Amino acid sequence: MQNVRELQRRPAPAGHPQPLAFFDGALWVGAWDTQSLYAIDLKNWEVVREIPAPGRPYGIAPFGGSLRVVISLEDDNRYLFECTRDGFDMESKRACPEHTGSHLATDGTTLYLCQLGSRRILDMGDGSNVRRTIEVPTRFAGLGIAGGDSYIITADEEFEKLEIARFDITKDAPQPEPLASIESDARALAYDGSAWWTSVREQNQILSFAF
Repeated sequence: MQNVRELQRRPAPAGHPQPLAFFDGALWVGAWDTQSLYAIDLKNWEVVREIPAPGRPYGIAPFGGSLRVVISLEDDNRYLFECTRDGFDMESKRACPEHTGSHLATDGTTLYLCQLGSRRILDMGDGSNVRRTIEVPTRFAGLGIAGGDSYIITADEEFEKLEIARFDITKDAPQPEPLASIESDARALAYDGSAWWTSVREQNQILSFAF
C-alpha cells in the first residue's frame, strides 16, 4: 500500500498537539502541554490567537458558528465545551457520555464524538444527545469528514501500523476501506478544502498530506 504524500510539515505552536479544525479562516490546534488552543494563519504559519482551555484538549470541530471542544478535566473525565473567538463558555460544559471521548468531527449538521476505548463513534446530533452508535472494527486515531465522505485513521493493536481509510459513517457498523499508510504518531484529521492535516503528536509537528 502506498504512503500518504506529504505536502508540508510545520512545527506545532506548543508541545503535544492533538486536535485540529479549520474555523474562521484559520487552522486551530489544541496542545496538551500548555492546555491551550491556537489559531494559525496558514499563509505565514503565524499564531494569530491563543485561548487557554479549562483542561487538556482532545477534540475540536466547528459547529453552529463556534468551536466544540472535548476537554479532559479531573480524573481524566471528558467534557464538551463551546468555544468562541473570545474564549470558552464555561456555562456550556456538558459531560461526554460515560465521561469518555476524544476526536470530534462534523458534516455541518451533525456532531460526531469518538470514543476510542470503546471502538465506537457517537452521532450526537447538535451535541445534546446520542442519536446513534457507530461501531468501529479496529482501533483508530482520528476522524474527518469532507465532501460527503468520511475517513478514519485505523490502527493495529500496538498503534504501529496506521492507515487512512474511507469509512461510511451513515452505517451502524461500517467496514473501513484502507487507502494509504501514515506514520504511527499521526493523531486527528482536518480538511482545508484541498489537503488533509494531522498532528504528529510525539514529534510536535503538524503535517499536511494527500492520498
